[in-house]
Amino acid sequence: MSQTLGCATVQRSSGHRVLPLVFTVTLTGIMGNSLVSPLLPDILDTFDRSAGAAGPLVAAASLPGIFLAPIIGFAADRWGRRPILTLCLIVFGCGGVFTAIAPNFATLVATRFLLGIGSAGLINLGVVLIGDHFDGEERTNWIGRNAAMLTVGLAIIPLVSGIVGEFFNWRIATLGYGLGFVSAAYAWRVLRDEPARTPQPLKSQLSGVGTAMKTPVIATTIVVGTIAFAVVFGVFLTAMPHHLETRFSMSSGWRGFMISVPALSSALVGFNLGRIRRKVNVKWALATSAAAWAIGMLFIGWAQVVPMLLLGTLFYGLGEGALIPNLQEVAMSEAPPEHRGAVVATWVGFARLGQTIGPLLAGVMLSASGAPAVFVAGAIASAVAAIIFVVGPIGRTPATAS
Repeated sequence: MSQTLGCATVQRSSGHRVLPLVFTVTLTGIMGNSLVSPLLPDILDTFDRSAGAAGPLVAAASLPGIFLAPIIGFAADRWGRRPILTLCLIVFGCGGVFTAIAPNFATLVATRFLLGIGSAGLINLGVVLIGDHFDGEERTNWIGRNAAMLTVGLAIIPLVSGIVGEFFNWRIATLGYGLGFVSAAYAWRVLRDEPARTPQPLKSQLSGVGTAMKTPVIATTIVVGTIAFAVVFGVFLTAMPHHLETRFSMSSGWRGFMISVPALSSALVGFNLGRIRRKVNVKWALATSAAAWAIGMLFIGWAQVVPMLLLGTLFYGLGEGALIPNLQEVAMSEAPPEHRGAVVATWVGFARLGQTIGPLLAGVMLSASGAPAVFVAGAIASAVAAIIFVVGPIGRTPATAS
């Protein structure tokens, strides 16, 4: 069985050969901020910066994706996944290695910006590769499992970087970004048989993507995806390390452990996303996940003891495990195959907007009000997302199969 993608025919039999690459690219892509998150207090101490400086530092790796993710998606649709993905991974590796030797804070922010240029196309192209090779329920299953792998990475990467940072230093820990070079070589080899593409006229390509992006369902996933990534990167990856240090006096190793806890519940949901979707309408799956996020963040912000903190992080993980992969799958299902790369990349561009705005707002709130206020704001944003799912267009009619 095959699927026509523009003028290219992608053989379904190659899908399982591509899956290890998808997981590798996804894990590489999330390293941008997950690796550095438990190290933030140590980095700020090195350069004598306040907690508010964590916002620009985290946002620097997300900012390029706002503009570049859609461009990368267009390029991947026109010239193929292989050259674009490989180039992204090489740039990511360069920016990451330069981070380890940055002599001052301004240079560090600049190297993370370069890293962000490379990461702008990674996670979205991983999802697009799943869409290229799978349809229907099988696609839902693998998007969920890819999201579960992502959350496993979010557990392991901060844990490992936090331990390395505690026993050595944060510069040694950031050398892990060199995985980008290994991933680039792997992508070039696995995708060597990718069919040649005959690019559409640029005007036609832009028109088709514009039409797709205006559909109510895709537009809704974009709005909520922007909110969701603002919460992940602003509340959890920026405010959480400061919260753990100031309220619970945790070192970088323990901070890495606590940041990894949500992966337990998130991976459980992600690996079973296909089963969940067979029993629960996507509208209510999304609304429930957003509500779980809100509950989790309130528990984290109000926690005075570690057991309550752990309970909050597990609720947070439940929400994360269903929210983001379901949004990705809905957007993927609604996108025409010939515009899939551009639509998904534009979706990710808005997600990057959230990734950039979230840490900046969190940094301001950390300086003005402290970490608990950031978690309350995240809970409010999650509640708004739940309301959008209940009253919005997602789930009213079955998604268009592609």
